[in-house]
Amino acid sequence: MQRLNLKYPFIFILLVLLQVLVFNNVYLGGYLNPQIYVFFILVMPVFITGYILLLLAFALGLVMDVFSDSLAIHTFACVLMAFFRPAVIRLFAGNLEQETTESPSFRSFGAFSLIMYSFVLILIHHLSLFMMELFRFDEFVQTFKRTLLSTSLTLVFIMLAFALVERSSDGKRY
Repeated sequence: MQRLNLKYPFIFILLVLLQVLVFNNVYLGGYLNPQIYVFFILVMPVFITGYILLLLAFALGLVMDVFSDSLAIHTFACVLMAFFRPAVIRLFAGNLEQETTESPSFRSFGAFSLIMYSFVLILIHHLSLFMMELFRFDEFVQTFKRTLLSTSLTLVFIMLAFALVERSSDGKRY
């Protein structure tokens, strides 16, 4: 049980460090930037209490805003993503029992449901992040293109992260 309690703070710190030190310096095609820190919200236990999830998303966004020197756009995007997370879980993995799974994974959701769950939530995050960053609608088409491409790139990294987490937990029960 103690191992479970240490798992999520470790993931939080690791993702923030990777995002700040590595992925914030990666710009493919001039403006594509993977936002892998959202994996923390995606990998949280399925049946986490709503207000705890929102507080953790707020903390994650706030830390990213501090390191990115942005004005609460990461906080807004993370909280919005966390707000929609329960509905997206019900949409793509609605038949889960409260005792059957701890965190979303290929094993618990299935590949298609996990990909769709991740895609929709990453799309919500990225669209809100990039629209708040630009804060105008006259370049919506370019912003939406950037959103879709960044979402796709982020999704690839997120699926790799899910595979790594699931592989590392094979044979281990927390």
